Amino acid sequence: MKACAKAGEIPVFVLDQMPLTPTFTVVIPVKPGGEVTAVDRLRAIDYPAECYEVLVAEGRRPSCQRNRAAAQARGEYLYFLDDDSLVPPEFLQLAARHFENPSVAAVGGPSLTPSSDTTMQRAFGAAFASLLGGGGVRNRYRQAGMVRETDDAELILCNLGFRRDTFLAAGGLDERLYPNEENELMARLRRQGMRLVHDPALAVFRSQRPHLRAFVRQLFTYGRGRAEQIHLGGGCGVSNLVPALFLLYLCVLPFLGSGPGAIPLGGYLLATLLSSFIEGGRSGDGRVSAVLLLVYPALHLSYGAGLIWGLLFPRFKGKRGGDGVVTVRMIKSLEAEW
Repeated sequence: MKACAKAGEIPVFVLDQMPLTPTFTVVIPVKPGGEVTAVDRLRAIDYPAECYEVLVAEGRRPSCQRNRAAAQARGEYLYFLDDDSLVPPEFLQLAARHFENPSVAAVGGPSLTPSSDTTMQRAFGAAFASLLGGGGVRNRYRQAGMVRETDDAELILCNLGFRRDTFLAAGGLDERLYPNEENELMARLRRQGMRLVHDPALAVFRSQRPHLRAFVRQLFTYGRGRAEQIHLGGGCGVSNLVPALFLLYLCVLPFLGSGPGAIPLGGYLLATLLSSFIEGGRSGDGRVSAVLLLVYPALHLSYGAGLIWGLLFPRFKGKRGGDGVVTVRMIKSLEAEW
């Protein structure tokens, strides 16, 4: 078996003319006392056991948790998962292959919805992966295309690797943000001329939120995170503003009457109907089409409300309580078997 390259060590060739295997630190944030189902899949990955370690960071501020774990990492590369990210056996092999290019700073792939999820959950996943629902970020939630250089629109923090030295030199994740902390960091890295890679084969499976109320809360949080990223100087594209503008339009629609002012609403309802039919057909379950008729408006209006709220009341301008406490546990160390 090939030896592992220690962090900071330049890979050399051993007798069989093969390079040393790079080392990884897998970082998983979790709420205090939370279950880490991702670990079960990590036990069975196809990568030398002595060449990766697994750290679980308990706390209530994920960006802070990831930073604290990264500061203790011994691996040459960091790989961030969520506590429920179910990885394929070859995921570290794929990541290592991309990191052979020294200009690549980050590597990741999509987060897919398991077929075992409920109809409601699969409708959430279908909405995220569709043009109407996911828009420019839909490739975070579907396997599409080939390996490619990308930007933060196609990468997601539940399935994302960084060079450890690059991550630390950049100051890690901006702890004022959650979510969108990874988007802000990757935007900074790209401005410095570094490359980001999306590999559709590097996919994890994660169940969607269990019910509509949790989904609405999730999308409100996404919108608020985007707004807070905008406050800090980035992440503002026209597509990000459309849900908020649509929500404002609906608020003033009663004053516009039923004439031309109602045309955008009619177009939206038609687009929702068509997309629900198309995405439900792709899922092979007609019930998904019916649920999507509700999910699309919930997605757009919740995200829009979160964006407006975040623009008006960014959380980082307030005082934080004692929620920054993080406990990092080593589940598996380097040079050790499970």
